[in-house]
Amino acid sequence: MARDNGAEQLDQLRIKIFMDGADLSSMRDAVVNNLAIKGFTTNPTLMRKSGVMDYASFAKEAIAIVGDLPISFEVFSDTFQEMAREARVIRGWGGNTYVKIPVTNTRQEPSTGLIRMLSGKGVPLNLTAILTLDQVREVVDSLHTETPSIVSIFAGRIADTGVDPIPLMKRAAEIVKAKPKAELLWASSRELLNIFQADCVGCDIITVAKDLLAKLPLVGKDLTLYSVDTVKMFYEDAKHAAYKIV
Repeated sequence: MARDNGAEQLDQLRIKIFMDGADLSSMRDAVVNNLAIKGFTTNPTLMRKSGVMDYASFAKEAIAIVGDLPISFEVFSDTFQEMAREARVIRGWGGNTYVKIPVTNTRQEPSTGLIRMLSGKGVPLNLTAILTLDQVREVVDSLHTETPSIVSIFAGRIADTGVDPIPLMKRAAEIVKAKPKAELLWASSRELLNIFQADCVGCDIITVAKDLLAKLPLVGKDLTLYSVDTVKMFYEDAKHAAYKIV
């Protein structure tokens, strides 16, 4: 049986799709049923939204679920000394774990010194909350050549400010190439189109939330049929609501 157009489009992508979230059941379902998922990311906001109470217990269960796939867990502190301690604890949880380090603390002090120290010790890092090319350059300069790392640029948040993130992401892809073990990640995706945009500009990874992943079957859908489906939706909703125009 021939594969549908959407599946073929997804197969042709070079970029890796990571699920972004903190729901263990969704992670488990992705590992079992969604071969498109190549890794996972979390953050404190998503964990709080999912009702996570015990960080270590959640993380260890998540690591057991995802197996050999990469997963990122973030430090919580606002001081670099404490971030370093938390990074050692997170690495101690095992698995293919990356430690998420914010590009700056709340006092706008850059994390480059901490990044250089941890990367130099072979700790795989996910550098997060990056929104400018200056930050990209500083982070990449701080990475050890032989240590795996992920440079996460929040392209969706850049777009939220009315700025097209694509030129920045193209330039970032060139900068990240300076470190062969570093990968560029398109973070805070807003629509499925972002997957194809990120692939086109040379990103290695894109994070996609569960609700957006549910739309993957729409890839390649015939737009004429989609138009009819949309009309049917409006019609059925109006009918079930018993709306009348009098």
